[in-house]
Amino acid sequence: MSARPLPEPDASVVEITRMRRRHVRGVERIEQQVYPRPWSASLFLSELAMRSSRGYFVARVGRTVVGYAGMMLSGDDAHVTTIAVDPGWQRHGIGTRLMLALAHEAISRGTRNLTLEVRAANTSAQAMYRHFGLAPVGTRRNYYAETNEDALVMWVHDIDTDEFLDRLRRIEERSNP
Repeated sequence: MSARPLPEPDASVVEITRMRRRHVRGVERIEQQVYPRPWSASLFLSELAMRSSRGYFVARVGRTVVGYAGMMLSGDDAHVTTIAVDPGWQRHGIGTRLMLALAHEAISRGTRNLTLEVRAANTSAQAMYRHFGLAPVGTRRNYYAETNEDALVMWVHDIDTDEFLDRLRRIEERSNP
């Protein structure tokens, strides 16, 4: 894959939209950069095909994908399965905006809880998740087998309440350029 130069980071030009098949190449480009064992294009395509139990979003600047996030829905629970931002666009609030999209989607689909696993060493991601009310509830030893890293399991309950919606509004106010 040839790398196209990315525009200079400016969060005000970032648009969050639902992931479509046409975005998968851009998602794959980021996946290759940020994960030791990246998901394949076919895995993303199969996830996108499960519309009733999945929700995927991309962050775009023009036609260029600069971030993405996805979740699996099961009963009362929404499980964040992936979230990543192009290294050149990290620290510009894109991860927060993707999490906002996932949280709103989870609520609109009738879930009550949000959960995820995060690398135990990824303290910056953990800090972002804490803003959303996610709290550590346990550890999965060697969850990331390719690097022998533990995962911190985080949950937030009662995302269908006015209190949680107020939290999301406060995050949105701080994160909108």
